[in-house]
Amino acid sequence: MLNILDSGHGSNLRCSRRSFLSIGSLLCGGLSLEQMCRAGAKAGTGSLLRDRSVIFLFMHGGPSQFETFDPKMTAPMEIRSATGEVKTSLPGVTFGGTFEKLAPLADRMALVRSFTTGDSRHDIKPIVHRTTNDANLGTMYARVAGPNHPETGMPRNLALYPQAVVPEAQPTTMKFGKFESTGSYSSALAPFAPGAGGNLQNDMKLTLPMRRLNDRRSLLTEIDRLRRNNDRDAVYAAMDPLRQLAFDTILGGLAEAFDLSREDPKLVERYDTSRIATPENISQKWNNYNNYVDNGQSLGKLLLMARRLCERGAGFVTVTTNFVWDMHADKNNAGVVEGMRYMGRPFDHAVSALIEDLHNRGLDEKILLVCCGEMGRTPRINKNGGRDHWGNLAPLMFSGGGLPMGQVIGDSSRDGSVPATKPITLQNLVATIMKSLIDPGELRLLTDVPREIMQATTEWESIRELI
Repeated sequence: MLNILDSGHGSNLRCSRRSFLSIGSLLCGGLSLEQMCRAGAKAGTGSLLRDRSVIFLFMHGGPSQFETFDPKMTAPMEIRSATGEVKTSLPGVTFGGTFEKLAPLADRMALVRSFTTGDSRHDIKPIVHRTTNDANLGTMYARVAGPNHPETGMPRNLALYPQAVVPEAQPTTMKFGKFESTGSYSSALAPFAPGAGGNLQNDMKLTLPMRRLNDRRSLLTEIDRLRRNNDRDAVYAAMDPLRQLAFDTILGGLAEAFDLSREDPKLVERYDTSRIATPENISQKWNNYNNYVDNGQSLGKLLLMARRLCERGAGFVTVTTNFVWDMHADKNNAGVVEGMRYMGRPFDHAVSALIEDLHNRGLDEKILLVCCGEMGRTPRINKNGGRDHWGNLAPLMFSGGGLPMGQVIGDSSRDGSVPATKPITLQNLVATIMKSLIDPGELRLLTDVPREIMQATTEWESIRELI
């Protein structure tokens, strides 16, 4: 329960010491705000953590390697990219035809053409998989870093779904795996998912002389009111520093980080994908129509919010929309040409906006973007114009994070079915991400780190061209 203001006092609402200190599980499942700040103050300082964050854009449903980053235009028609190709800023490298804004930014990316996820099942690997101990990958990081940033109070591990920026969007599907799984780790390390419901947010109430506030905008309004009243309430002067930190956390930058209205409207417009895939331009004959709409309406703003959260201390942010990259051309899903209009163009617009924004702000050294799904698509287009599940090869893209960009890592076979060079596996990907966030040498000096985290960070081979 989050009790900020006492009710029943007419217009003279004041935040009592008793009600403020009853703040419960605002951020990290089961931790009070004060406990959260104490935990963050003790964890993850010094040279153990690199000054870096990860935004993992999970392309749920399984993106095609051909229509994204490996067009294979010399292959037969039934294999090569159905959307054609576009030249990039890297000599001899092309992207699928819908990636017109990403193509000039290829020198700011590292593209892996020999990535294999190992099977063709719909699930949420590598975000949650046996390689992550059945926990969200950000949970493994938070187990080392602590649940919250010690100065800002920002959760280290967050998950952003469409409802974080579009309240009327569908709830995020968890039927293929729970993005907020913590495996054998503490529930306090679960991703914080703003606007997405769940036990954490169901427990978050404001005791106010008005109806319960259910959305983030109303919460921000009440926080602003409380901030203005704080100077007149001397009770806070008696708080110890950690309690004051808890107060500053909820009234300060933490709430502001989720407010996109604080951004330059022109930048918000640059990110905004709602005009790229509008409901009117999407066929309602597909059962996944609502998924396509949610993706188009939310993707850009989700990435903008992710950047804001990383600036304020988030370490790992999972971003995903509902299951839009499945491209069978059946009753549920569009085929590759139509589907890439619904999925590829918003991706091109939003991801290019993020890459440019990070570069312009000098954040490309500190924020690593990772883009992939749970699998790729079949080398041959099926009779209906779609591609089916394929676990032997999948697209994988990195940008930023201070890692060497402007390169293509590995190669695929002539028909795009398997790696032609050494396969890059889920273990390699997890190790690369963990080593980009945590110094392996410093981690070895700790004695209380779970074996699987130590193994992933210090023993597994990362992608050598990156780390």
